[in-house]
Order: sequence, then structure tokens, then C-alpha cells
Amino acid sequence: MTASLIGPLTTLVDTISPACEHENCTSSASTPTVLDTLVGFDMARGNRFYEFQLLWLSIGCLVALIADRQAAAGRRRLAAKDSREERAEGGLSSAGSASALAALTKQYLLVYAIVMGADWLQGPYVYSLYREQYEFPERIVAILFVTGFMSAGLAAPLIGVWADQHGRKRLCLVFCFTYTLACLCILVPFLPILLIGRVLGGISTSILFSAFESWLVSAASSHALPQSDLSTIMGRATLVNGLVATGAGVFSNQLVGFTGSFASPFIASGGLLILAWAVIRGSWIENYGGSGDVASAVSDPFQLGRLRVALRIVSDDPRLLVLGLTQTCFEGSMYLFVFLWVPSLQEFSLMGLLPLGYIFSSFMLSMMLGSILYTYLSSASTETSLLTHAKLSSAVCALSALALAVSVSQPDERLRFWAFCVFEACVGLYYPVQGMLRSTLIANEHRATLSSLFRVPLNVFVVVSLLTGVSSARSAVLTASSLMLAFSSIMTGAVIVNRVENVATGNRP
Repeated sequence: MTASLIGPLTTLVDTISPACEHENCTSSASTPTVLDTLVGFDMARGNRFYEFQLLWLSIGCLVALIADRQAAAGRRRLAAKDSREERAEGGLSSAGSASALAALTKQYLLVYAIVMGADWLQGPYVYSLYREQYEFPERIVAILFVTGFMSAGLAAPLIGVWADQHGRKRLCLVFCFTYTLACLCILVPFLPILLIGRVLGGISTSILFSAFESWLVSAASSHALPQSDLSTIMGRATLVNGLVATGAGVFSNQLVGFTGSFASPFIASGGLLILAWAVIRGSWIENYGGSGDVASAVSDPFQLGRLRVALRIVSDDPRLLVLGLTQTCFEGSMYLFVFLWVPSLQEFSLMGLLPLGYIFSSFMLSMMLGSILYTYLSSASTETSLLTHAKLSSAVCALSALALAVSVSQPDERLRFWAFCVFEACVGLYYPVQGMLRSTLIANEHRATLSSLFRVPLNVFVVVSLLTGVSSARSAVLTASSLMLAFSSIMTGAVIVNRVENVATGNRP
């Protein structure tokens, strides 16, 4: 999600750890390789290379979307024919269930598109607003960014328990309010107000990546929708996210050019958040992780008892421990990738300035292709939903590890670009896969609590990485990320996949 924080954050990381030798960060190959000769890739044609990659990815994404729509229509016809009895036993007619699925899909994806659009609008210009328009020193900008990650990590446990106890819809409404306040705070060039804004932004991020998904899973359960329908919605959400990210990047760029101010995207973001608040309030139905007991909320306002129970659940279930490990390893690597992809490509670039807009759009299209591939793989599988998604999780981590390993070992700019595109495709696969695993393995009573708890080590990992410096040791960081992802892949296969297969065959885990 934070992949929109592109080039400027490279400078930020250099500031946190000034050991980077900047003249080495933009070195270029002096001797053309055989591949250069065959392809005819030189400085004059460098931009055309990225234009062509963007064109091919756009065509591929369009073809995949058309094929996916055709396949989805076929699956709907087949499901309508084969699942009448199953749906009737669940208390819904086939037509009623299809209607419930369509309604829930529209309710969730509309809100999801709006809130993600608000988030993407802000990303590209946070650094520029702090550094260029407000003219804060680099160290102050670094403190502001780290404050956001720290507040997200500290708030995550409480956010989860409050969502389960007081209602997921209510917390989503709170998200719209706090994120709007964060947008207002960033308009004031006064450091204490900006720090408050970063704290509010961190809290909002914790809500965004826990309460919304928890609401969706619980709503799908209340409508007695099968796992395949929930999987489809999550796959569509990742696809929508890619589309929104691309559109938001173009719109924010035009908005800044029209207004001449880096603050204008934040005003637009606030407007979208107000719209999201109105849509959520008018169309969503509240759901809870428990009974929503008022007495419990008064006697234990911080819900420490519920938090202790959630921690015990995680510690007693190795599958949940591995699920949390995967989230920390993958999303931690993804956040670090945000800071490193620009200098990694620039290191062996044959041109002076990379076309970051083309590259970013290529990454977003790759993520969309990953989400389309997820929809196909999950629908084509004949195994149980849990086993399918556990295997996909292991495969995604393994492929991500390979992509990062290739990016480190290959000095060719094009090979690194393609490796990064593969990694972004894995991101498109990862989010619906991880969401489905959480929906299956985590009970509704503690869903938001555990989803938020998993983000605590993630934020700690990112903060420590930023404070110790990542840009000065790009290869080491990407290598470490690759090894972590490989380890996560092995653990997912050894623990989750193995246990599910043992249960299916009647053996003890």
C-alpha cells in the first residue's frame, strides 16, 4: 500500500543512516553486455524500454481481465446449477444467495475503493510537502515518518480489541474521522501539529488493515456465503486497489500541477474520507467479535482481558504463529522494497533519470495481474479452501524470495525491473491469500484483535530497519528479505499445509 512513497523516501533513508555513498548509488555500467548488443538497449532508448514494458503489461492486464470476466461468468452459471441444494440447506435459495453476494460485493468494494483512493492520494507527496514546501530539515522529516510507523505499532493491539468489542463498522467510521484529522493536521506547517497528524495517521492505518477486512468476513458469514464467494471478493478488492492506485497517482499529479501546492492531494483525500464515512454509515450493518457487551466495555475500557485471551490463542496454535510470521516477513519486505527499488534500479541504470511514473504504473499493473491470477488459481483448485490458500501462501513467499534474490544477484537494470515486477505480482497474490487464511483460521470473536496483533511485529521490524539504515546496505537488506521469505515459505508448508493434509487424511498433526 505504501508503494506510492517512491523516490523521495530514498533520500529519507539516507538521512536516517548517512553512511550511504551517494556517488556509488548512481553508478552505471560502462561496458555493454551481449544482451545490450542484441536488444539494442542504450541510454537514448532507456525510456522507450520502460514505455514498452508498460505497454505490454497494459495489454496483458486487459487480456487477463477479459478472460477473467468470461471465466467468472462461466463459474457463476456452474455454481447456480450445482449449489442449489447446498445453499438451500444453509437457509438461502440460490437466487437469494447470489443477491446477497452481489449486494455485499458492491457495499464493500465501493467503500474499499474510496478509502484506498484517499490513502493513495497522500502517498506520493508526504515527503515533498514536508521537505520542499515546508522546508523542514531531513532529520525532522525522518522523525515524522518514524512517528507514523511507531504509532501504528503501538495502537494496533487496542485497535483490534476495540473493533471486536465496539463494532467493526464503528471503528471504520472512526478511521474516516481520524484520517481526515490527519489530513487537516498536515496542512499546518507547525511541527507539534504535524506530529499529531502522524500519530493519527498511524492509528488510521491500523484500522484500515484490520477492521475493514474483519467487517467483510463477518458480513459474509452472516449471509452464509461460501468461502469461494469470499475469496472472489478479496481477489476483486486487490484488483480494485491496483486500479485505484494508478488512477490516484495520475489525479494527484494533475492536481498538484493545477494548484501548485503539494497540500492539495491531502484536501482531496479528506473529501474522499468524508464520502466514505457517509457511505459506511448509510449502507453497512454493524457486526461484532462478541456480544458487544457494554458492561465489559465499561469495566475494562482497554479490553486487556480480551487481549490476553487473544495472545493465548496465538501462542497455543502454531498455525497462527506461522500466519503472523508470514505477515511480518512478507509485508516487512514489501515496506523495505518501497525504500529500495529506486536506488536498486538507479545503481546500474544507463540513463541519468529513471522514468519513475512508468515504472510505478508497471508495478501496479503487475499487482493487478497477480490478483487476477489469484482468482483463477483459487477457483480452479479442487482442494479445500484452507489447503489451497496455505499452499498458495507458501508458493507466493517462495516466488517472492526468488524474485528478490534475482534482483540482488543480477547487475542488469532490466532483469532487476522484471524481478521487481514479479515481486509486485506476488503482492497482488499475497493480500487475498492472507486474508482468506485469516478468515479461516481466526474465529470471528477475535478476528480484528488478532489481525491487529500481527501488525505489531511488522511495524517494529520496519521502524528498527529504518533507524538502523537500509539504503546504505541495499543488497544485504534485499538478501535478508529473500531469506526471511524463504523461511516463511518453508514454515507455512511444514506447519499449516502439513497439518491440514494430516487432518484430511485422518492422521494426527
